[in-house]
Amino acid sequence: MSPADDQGVVSAALPPFKPLPQKAPDVSIERTADGTYYIRSNHPPADGPRSIAHLLAERAAAHPDRPYILQREPGHGPWRGVTYGEAKRAADGIAQWLIGQGLTGADSVMVLSANSVEHGLMMLGCYTAGVPIAPISPAYSLISSDHAKLKHCFATVRPRVVFAQSGPQFARAFETLKALDPALRFVIVDGETDAIPFAELTATLPTAAVDAARERLAHATVAKYLFTSGSTGMPKGVPQTHGMFAGVIAGTEGLRDEPADPELVPQALEWMPWSHISAGNIGFNGALWAGATLHLDEGKPIPGQFETTIKNLYEISPTVFGSAPVAFGMLVEAMERDPVLRRSFFRNLRNCGYGGATLSNDVSARLQALAIAETGYRIPLTTMYGATETQGITVVHWITELVGLIGLPLPGITLKLVPNGSKLEVRVKGPTVTTGYHNDPEKTAAAFDEERFYKLGDACRFLDPERPELGLVFDGRVTEDFKLDSGTWVSVGTLRPDLVAACSPYVFDMVIAGQDKPFASALVWPSPAALPSLGDNPLAKLAELLKARIAAFNATAGGSSRRIGRFVILTEPPSIDAGEITDKGYVNQRATLEARKALVDALYADPTGPGVVSL
Repeated sequence: MSPADDQGVVSAALPPFKPLPQKAPDVSIERTADGTYYIRSNHPPADGPRSIAHLLAERAAAHPDRPYILQREPGHGPWRGVTYGEAKRAADGIAQWLIGQGLTGADSVMVLSANSVEHGLMMLGCYTAGVPIAPISPAYSLISSDHAKLKHCFATVRPRVVFAQSGPQFARAFETLKALDPALRFVIVDGETDAIPFAELTATLPTAAVDAARERLAHATVAKYLFTSGSTGMPKGVPQTHGMFAGVIAGTEGLRDEPADPELVPQALEWMPWSHISAGNIGFNGALWAGATLHLDEGKPIPGQFETTIKNLYEISPTVFGSAPVAFGMLVEAMERDPVLRRSFFRNLRNCGYGGATLSNDVSARLQALAIAETGYRIPLTTMYGATETQGITVVHWITELVGLIGLPLPGITLKLVPNGSKLEVRVKGPTVTTGYHNDPEKTAAAFDEERFYKLGDACRFLDPERPELGLVFDGRVTEDFKLDSGTWVSVGTLRPDLVAACSPYVFDMVIAGQDKPFASALVWPSPAALPSLGDNPLAKLAELLKARIAAFNATAGGSSRRIGRFVILTEPPSIDAGEITDKGYVNQRATLEARKALVDALYADPTGPGVVSL
């Protein structure tokens, strides 16, 4: 497939895109004498919900019998779940139980387990009662050997109630938390323990106290605490208000170019964890706003678990499919082998959305080739950029073939780009941005500048400074970039996806090393799906193949900041416990380099260490 030109203009010879009913880019830009840019959308935000609890009540009244949250019975059994009306009734019962236990907005409910129907109902019940919910990564309870992050999260929000789907599965975490607070109440769905059955909460009869609690909710009400990934220390607790949720919905609706089809019931399939904003806030709240049916996918984009996602996609044809770039890579590989899967995936699809990292040009081109083969059209690719502290703040809401864009500010958001060396550092202010870190005034003060713009630590650039409406391009993490010993800056955020694409489909991901060294090097995770195709002794064959691919990349890369001098193939997968990969599938550059320091040293040893390939 021919790529777009530098401005994203698509060749007329290619098939058209499916329509994307979004307004065209329209921004205002102010530039100060020191080179700082302030960017705002000229599209006004629409009216968002008063709170998510009010939104649930409205949707339940409008279509009480519509399926809402569904998941499979164990063993990939039939779908089961709740309608909108049943969800509202269960949430009111949970809210009444919480109120009866004396919980208020000063308390919290911590959730240890992954996405489930009951987890969703607990979230809605907490929202209704005005009691913050605090979902944390299940890895903190199930994989961690010392429960250090679990204890840290507990100390940050001091919950009075802890929820987990399975009592036996989380028994060890329960014991750790009981030791910290013997008065804790534990709620479970499955298992024989002395915990409180979840059914007791949903069976509670709501009183007027629930309606009163809902009426007290405002945009400033804290609905949730989410924790950052903890890539630079322990996770930080970030208050999430109903106003932050409403700001994303209002901004997104402000870009809509036609009213929603009242006859359409969007179908969504979600695997990403609710302990992060992308699924737990933007996806969950967006599905509720759209009146969608949300199918919970227990698959993950890792070998041995992505097969579950594929099984679900044979049956569920999503209206919009959003995921991490790593999932798109695995999905493309699967659809290239399976026309039945391809047909089901594209049956109802209107557009795809990726986020959290850059989608490679290779995966994008292969996805479009599949879309053309199945539908005769290309599929619009959108992306939303943000952070735990900010929700979504920019979006690509127009049709483009370019990947790597982070878009333009959502209506209602002000983006501030501050010169930082040769780059523009991203800062933001608006209704989607948190007020600070929970019980941590020191980190809060450091996170905001003198104008109260939140500092994301990322960099971006204009695709074309003369045409800012074409959007902004992600330009790496300010904290991930490094200098070679020559003083040359290496932009990891742009080099890494380009190099992964050059090595496709043989590479899952990689990290880039080389701070204060004479050249950059790569630590490479091979793609498990590609290794079987290499026959006997696949790692040796892969090393030769990658050597040729990377040499070809170097030949056209330009200066030293884009050339790789050595690489090593990693045989151990990225570790969640070590912080090398999140439960969303995103690889953490800094944590990997720290955890695998011996391998980094081997890359630069003379003579080189075992397994190191020189170019």
